[in-house]
Amino acid sequence: MSKLISKKKPAYPITEALSKYLTRNGRNIKIPIYYDDLLRFQGSVNVYDKNGNDTLWVSVYYSEFETEEINQSLKRMYSILHSDGSDTLLPYINIDSIDFCTFGNSKPFRIKVRNILNDNYIFLYIKKADASRIYGLELEHLLSPNHITFLVHGNTVIEEHISGIPGDDFIENNLDTCSDRDKMEIAKEFVKFNERCFVRLLGDMRSYNYVMVLTHDFDRIQYRIRAIDFDQQSYEGNVKVYKPQFLKENNKLVTMTMELLQEASIEQYKNEERSLLAKRATSAKNRLKELIDCMRDDNIAPPEKIKELKMSLLDLTGDVNFKKSKNMGEILKSALDFVIRNYQSENPYIIS
Repeated sequence: MSKLISKKKPAYPITEALSKYLTRNGRNIKIPIYYDDLLRFQGSVNVYDKNGNDTLWVSVYYSEFETEEINQSLKRMYSILHSDGSDTLLPYINIDSIDFCTFGNSKPFRIKVRNILNDNYIFLYIKKADASRIYGLELEHLLSPNHITFLVHGNTVIEEHISGIPGDDFIENNLDTCSDRDKMEIAKEFVKFNERCFVRLLGDMRSYNYVMVLTHDFDRIQYRIRAIDFDQQSYEGNVKVYKPQFLKENNKLVTMTMELLQEASIEQYKNEERSLLAKRATSAKNRLKELIDCMRDDNIAPPEKIKELKMSLLDLTGDVNFKKSKNMGEILKSALDFVIRNYQSENPYIIS
């Protein structure tokens, strides 16, 4: 399956329509530093994890002349993202490290910002702008149970850190030690996550592209899977790319789910997630329509991938609207309309 995912997805520019949408919704804002500014580092050293494994991140450093200016700009960036953008908190925070990722399409910078009064720290990410990622972030914000904070200006995207245990680490080091009850909860969440990604066409959710979030609730632990990579929003043509269950990195979760959950339970959880997604889409109807309209006027995938995906979804659903779709924005609209229509027709309590 991994061979069916493009090794190098092109970055698509932000259109004028998408830029106006971001401005209207408080995402487009002037920033004090850009992605290209951070590329001027003089050198780097490899970053290893606690077990001595190469993380594929490098810690970068700059000339003495540029270090102070970059650090001040990054502090202001933090203030804009997490506070009111004023300089009042700048004396109380420090830029501990600037790391650069050498793996993947987005080549992000990871900034560690520490509060010097209490040593608490937070990460933020600076990436090169890509329309696919912007659509993915916005759709996650509107259609998932998760709130997403990010800003865009020019060719730069600034994203908050999404906390959690990396999926690959959790599967390798934590999954086997979970109780039977916890495994049931994880299986349920994996089914719902799988369905959510499929309906909103978020692809390539291999285990290192999501995190497991654990919340202690009375006598149990609640598990939620959160996507952290949105580059493959509505890009690939193979429909299986949008279902995490078909990605080999998730095989252990798939096997566990099939062993623990009956088919009736799996269908129940899929229906629950589709219903929740339909409710969120209805609640955010106006903003979602604005975003989808931008996608419908945009080019974020090659014609052959658009054709492959729409015909696969036509075969799966029988909905002729997929066949009529001319681009990825129209395919996504057809998918959401299909889910909302079914939810409304099957729910006798909906007031029309």
